[in-house]
Amino acid sequence: MSSAFDALLAQQRRRQRDRLLAAAVLGALVSAAAVCLLGLSGWFITGAAIAGVAGGATLQAFNYLVPSAGIRFLAIVRTAARYGERVTGHEAALKALAALRPALFRAIAAAPVSRALSLSGGEASARMVQDIDAVQTLFVRLSAPWSAGAGLLAALVLASLAGGVAALTVVAAVIAAVIAAALIAARLAAPAGRRTQVAMGALKDDLSALQAAAPELRAYGLQDWAVERAAARGRDLDDAVAAGARAGGWIAASQSLLTGLAVAGVLVAGVGAPLPLAALAALAAVTAVEAGASLANALRQNGQAKEAVARLSPLFDAPPAPARAAPADATIRLGDLRLSPPARLALGGHSGAGKTTLIERLLALRDAVANEASLGGHDLTGVDPAGARALFAYASQDIRLLAGTVRDNLALADPAVTDDALWTVLETVDLADRIRADPRGLDAWLGENGDTLSGGERRRLNLARALLRPAPWLVLDEPTEGLDAATEARVLAGLSAHLARSAQGLILISHRPAPLALCDRRIEATGVAADGRVTLRSL
Repeated sequence: MSSAFDALLAQQRRRQRDRLLAAAVLGALVSAAAVCLLGLSGWFITGAAIAGVAGGATLQAFNYLVPSAGIRFLAIVRTAARYGERVTGHEAALKALAALRPALFRAIAAAPVSRALSLSGGEASARMVQDIDAVQTLFVRLSAPWSAGAGLLAALVLASLAGGVAALTVVAAVIAAVIAAALIAARLAAPAGRRTQVAMGALKDDLSALQAAAPELRAYGLQDWAVERAAARGRDLDDAVAAGARAGGWIAASQSLLTGLAVAGVLVAGVGAPLPLAALAALAAVTAVEAGASLANALRQNGQAKEAVARLSPLFDAPPAPARAAPADATIRLGDLRLSPPARLALGGHSGAGKTTLIERLLALRDAVANEASLGGHDLTGVDPAGARALFAYASQDIRLLAGTVRDNLALADPAVTDDALWTVLETVDLADRIRADPRGLDAWLGENGDTLSGGERRRLNLARALLRPAPWLVLDEPTEGLDAATEARVLAGLSAHLARSAQGLILISHRPAPLALCDRRIEATGVAADGRVTLRSL
């Protein structure tokens, strides 16, 4: 049964039909011109040699201008057609990939939360880059059968000049070469291709995890262990790539062997034919087998492409989301407590009691549990995730920043934000002076996950981003963790002024007394019940 990803591939093939057809026609022209070029060259060289041996009169009568012009013409046609085939074929493939990558990102983002959270950053990167790249061959190789067919037809016509048996010999050699390539590809190349895709995903997954844990690995002296772990993944990938290369070598060896047999067979079959025609048929056999090499190469890459499709398809095949209601308003029910903006609620509880879990369920970042909370008059299990997220601006405890500029990171909350608004929010979180100190200002580069900032600066930038989002509720998870008392006081003063201006509601998780003073209501998470609900107690 075809998947949603198969349907997307078919859609892209339809959209790129004109380019793919042009690539196929040009590929056929390349093969036909190559066969005719080498065949004509063999005929010309052999005929010229015989004329030279025959003596002056024969040499004078030999017409070398017409075949010379034909050779030049065919060489130009082959070169121009090859260029056109590569340009149009790869343009079609690259345009298709440019559409597939955003579609994959949308599929991951729209997937059920449990599925999205199960995909690590390294695996997601491997799907987005290596797996999508491997799919490219499904577009590029569409011209291979046309190329092989045109080469065989041209060789058949030329070889028939040396006799019907010579022509049949060429056909048999090409068919044998394709069968040999298919068998080797199925037995050796396909498994190696599948291993390559899996090993690349595992390597990127491990590298991503090790990079994220780099400070801890250095602190505990585990660099050698990390290097060996990455090296082991690298060896797995190298072994898979080497196996693929060996399969390619066996395919090339089979093509070479069959080329030699084809030449010998054509020469034997052409006994009695004029030597120039025998040479023409022999060289036509060589290029006919070479024309089939494009098909053999496509077969060699088949394993990687199939594995890539198998890895990508589940990401597009998410079960259809049940019909859910949009929240009627921004009213929240947590246990017996009902709140609407601009209420301010502190959510307390010991570590592991379920505070962050409850917040992430409110924001549809985790699967909801029945009868735990409601939003806009609907139980969380029946609320549309997009509608729920639209009600909240969220600064999580786990800070994630883009490898980009200050502006890039803040604009995630509001792409149309003005520079004045950016400086205002940076003043609110006591970060404006730090950013102004950099000559690049808002265009200062932050590095991977904000590595150029301190921990407290990263937290304040994360808070600033949440303050820019125009949502009814502001949800903050440990917003002042790691800040000194003076900085914390300035940040909280700015936050209080912001809440007064915006009339947003506040849901705050914190273990520090100063932030809690912003709130007029408080509840406590006491643990997670057997049915998965976070239990709450009003204070």
